[in-house]
Amino acid sequence: MKRTEKKKDIQKERVHDQPLKTTIEANISDLKQILGDPDDLVVRYFTVGDKEHAAAIVYINGLIDTALVQNNILENLQTKTLELKEKEAVTLFDQLYREFISVADTEKSSTMEKVLSTLLSGGTVFYLDGISEILVLNTAGGENRSIEEPVSESLIRGPRAGFIEDIGTNAAMIRREIHDPSLRMKTHQIGERSKKTLAVFYIDGVIHPEILAEMNRRLDSINIDSAIDSGYVEEWIEDSFLSPFPQIINTERPDKSAAAILQGKAVILVDGSPFALIAPIALGNVLQSPEDYYERWMIGSFIRLLRYLGAFFSLFLPGLYIALVSYHQDLIPSELAFSIAATREGVPFPVVVEAALMVITMEFLREAGARLPQTIGQTIGIVGGLVIGDAAVQAGIVSPIMVIVIALTAIATFSIPLYSVAIAFRLIRFAIMIGAAIFGLYGIVLVYIMVNIHIVNLKSFGIPYSTPFAPTFKHDWKDLVIRAPLTTLVKRPSFLQTKDQRRGEKA
Repeated sequence: MKRTEKKKDIQKERVHDQPLKTTIEANISDLKQILGDPDDLVVRYFTVGDKEHAAAIVYINGLIDTALVQNNILENLQTKTLELKEKEAVTLFDQLYREFISVADTEKSSTMEKVLSTLLSGGTVFYLDGISEILVLNTAGGENRSIEEPVSESLIRGPRAGFIEDIGTNAAMIRREIHDPSLRMKTHQIGERSKKTLAVFYIDGVIHPEILAEMNRRLDSINIDSAIDSGYVEEWIEDSFLSPFPQIINTERPDKSAAAILQGKAVILVDGSPFALIAPIALGNVLQSPEDYYERWMIGSFIRLLRYLGAFFSLFLPGLYIALVSYHQDLIPSELAFSIAATREGVPFPVVVEAALMVITMEFLREAGARLPQTIGQTIGIVGGLVIGDAAVQAGIVSPIMVIVIALTAIATFSIPLYSVAIAFRLIRFAIMIGAAIFGLYGIVLVYIMVNIHIVNLKSFGIPYSTPFAPTFKHDWKDLVIRAPLTTLVKRPSFLQTKDQRRGEKA
């Protein structure tokens, strides 16, 4: 059985690579055999050139722009070629290609591989009887989601447009943001079973050549069946899959992508995904938001400081509470210590179990709210938290101050702009809680040191993740915790080692 299956696979590969035949019926018969004669495969036969030559177009229903096929292909070939007297099929084929096919993206081919890739990506194939060449026409269309405001990165001030699932539309949105002739777009085809188009955007003369070469090398090494979303690509090309920290930022915003390209980074678009990938990045980038630059520098800096404070609370607040209550009561002011002891009277669990129950409950509520429909999800998150928290206090399972600590932690987590970063912080929070439960404040410090050791050893396409702290780039501190006025940010980030260092000037 295994030998038979291997023979069938080899035969199928050979059919894909074989050249086309000279008759329409033979070519379409081979095509139907490979695709399994699907019901949505449309074959339209007709004649051209004074009804002397048989022809056909083939496409998959639902993937094409029907009006484009009807008006620019069928109508031209059926009505405008009636007076052609050419008897030679080869000459007629060239004439049709040059004069009668009015689809901009059209090319010749002679392999079954090209036929399959064209049809499965929404193109149309034109056959003319008597020759082994075809015309492949880019007629991709069908239903697409309209451009809307990004769901995962909403802003008070800033552009409202977000990426959609069509790579052509997304590429156009980036080009509308960057009118630079040095903007480059390099495409890759990934996926062994289902080919997907992937595009890398960068500015030639700005991005460091070694970063670009390494990125293209990793993209060429991708070996998967299909990239359903850009998350497949992200996990394949990142430096360390064992790290909870994202080494590539994902975004739905064209303005954020354009800003990254202008800094000297690269942006990766994947067909079928509304999330672009930005690389390389550093730790400071994960707490930045486009809105920091749309407001005046003092307001942007204040918002960013709040974000850093929120990240600190999200990571350390439950662990600090556990350590202080369990091991270091002498560090708590006397009145507050008596108040905490009074609220915990009758609670049957140790403080670490109490905190773990509340944190896990909050994670359940967060995930339930995210998965349910939007209107119901918000209700579940708010009402569920209030009801469960109040019921737990009334039942004596947890103390009121623990509910306050967990609520503050949850609110602080929501201040982190990137979902992938917030998840990483939530994971590290559990490690800090475990360290606090075992060793108190010493356990928190120990986990903190371990996280820092991990960060300084982590890289993003060869760029140290801990930069600009280590290695130190003092100029980049202007746009780290405090966002300096734009008039003072005259250089691109030093850690990217861009070829053109100064903003607003060409090398």
